[in-house]
Amino acid sequence: MKSRLKILNIWVDPFNRQEFVSRVRAYLESGSRPHSIFAANPEKNFSVPKDPLLYEIFRDADLLLPDGIGMVLAARILYGANLTRVPGSGFIQDICKLAERQRHGVFIYGAREEVNKAAVEILKKRYPELIIAGRANGYVRDEGMPELISRINESQARILFLALGSPKQEKWFATHKDSLKNVRVCQAIGGTLDTIAGNVKRAPNIWQTCYAEWLYRLIVEPHRIRRQKVLPLFAAMVLLSKFQSILRIQKKRRIPPKRTKTK
Repeated sequence: MKSRLKILNIWVDPFNRQEFVSRVRAYLESGSRPHSIFAANPEKNFSVPKDPLLYEIFRDADLLLPDGIGMVLAARILYGANLTRVPGSGFIQDICKLAERQRHGVFIYGAREEVNKAAVEILKKRYPELIIAGRANGYVRDEGMPELISRINESQARILFLALGSPKQEKWFATHKDSLKNVRVCQAIGGTLDTIAGNVKRAPNIWQTCYAEWLYRLIVEPHRIRRQKVLPLFAAMVLLSKFQSILRIQKKRRIPPKRTKTK
């Protein structure tokens, strides 16, 4: 098993896309509990450690996707790891393909009612044999949560997609995972339903190929500057961490070995 990589204050799993899919397949076939899949990106390096509970939830996740190109480059700089970006908005498609082939039911919880409904209809057209076992918008009140949990359990869904936004979706999983009787895979997908429904457009392929999807999103949605302003700081911290690591190695090489006293 490959070791999880620590990138500054968070982590990422060093798998390629197919290896992530293989992990999901194993969870569905032989898992005995819900397994969590969260996205790791540079922004979370600053937000996750501020909340001790969220930090613990994130650390204990079963899979942490290298969602941002920043994580891919950081892993390469710090560890020489050859990762490929696995965006959460794309990985949901991989899971749906797997669910369609193996006839696993899917429950989709989150987003506005019209967005949730539209996304489900699009997924049905995209994957005609996909079993949508149930759905619910993201505006369920606390007093309605037991009923929602019952619906998820009664649906027999093996896969649950949470589209509640971060950190709400990660904390929801931590709070309710022990009540999920049949779910074996739970992916936190943030605003992906808006993308599927067409309310938010993904960058054209050329932007994705050049690893500049973040720039495209910033141009289309200027308000994202509040989140992405941490990217230069993240890059600087990664380079500093690498520099410090080099210095430590050189220092160890300069220290002469201790001589043993002879009688």
